[in-house]
Amino acid sequence: MIKEDVLERIAESGVVAVIRMKDTPRLQKVIEAVRNGGVKAIEITMTLPNAVEVIRSMAASKPDDVVLGAGTVTDVETARAVIDAGAQFVVGPILNLDIIRLCKEREIACMPGCYTPTEIFAAWQAGADIVKVFPATSLGPKYLKDIAGPFPLIRMMPTGGVTVENVGEWIAAGAVAAGIGSDLLDKKAIDEGRYEVLTERAARMTENVRIAKSKLRSA
Repeated sequence: MIKEDVLERIAESGVVAVIRMKDTPRLQKVIEAVRNGGVKAIEITMTLPNAVEVIRSMAASKPDDVVLGAGTVTDVETARAVIDAGAQFVVGPILNLDIIRLCKEREIACMPGCYTPTEIFAAWQAGADIVKVFPATSLGPKYLKDIAGPFPLIRMMPTGGVTVENVGEWIAAGAVAAGIGSDLLDKKAIDEGRYEVLTERAARMTENVRIAKSKLRSA
């Protein structure tokens, strides 16, 4: 799948599931559960044990409609390793221009983490495909709307503070997608093997995204 198709899939879904769980044997079931609810962009963070090998395994076995990325990527060596393992997009918590350059060379979607207007603009100018606004927890949707005023072409993805219930507010404020972890991936439900809870939360989330996008189109 070429980079443009990956970005289109992410924008269509409007949600990137950020997976930090350490119980890798359950990972396949978690991915299938959120996929059944409409979330088809999966980010495996480097905080997982043997994360690169997990990505390699998932890339070989995932459904064709799922796009797989690597998160918490902070250096070029790790970026190169996850791309070689099959990651279709690379997400970072920080702005690293060398990672952006590598992703451009390899034609892989790149989403660096930025916080300030200066960082966000610098990342976009350097070639970031989507700018991850992080941590968005203390910023709120209005911050994104304010940034979108002078920078209407910059595609942004808030991560941190996004929930199933407020994701529509972020989309309405201008986000192309939102990264979400714990509020979607209910730890208690996973521990108890109740994967239907994840499917239900994913379905509610994608529906809230759909409603927000529909309102934007009709505005």
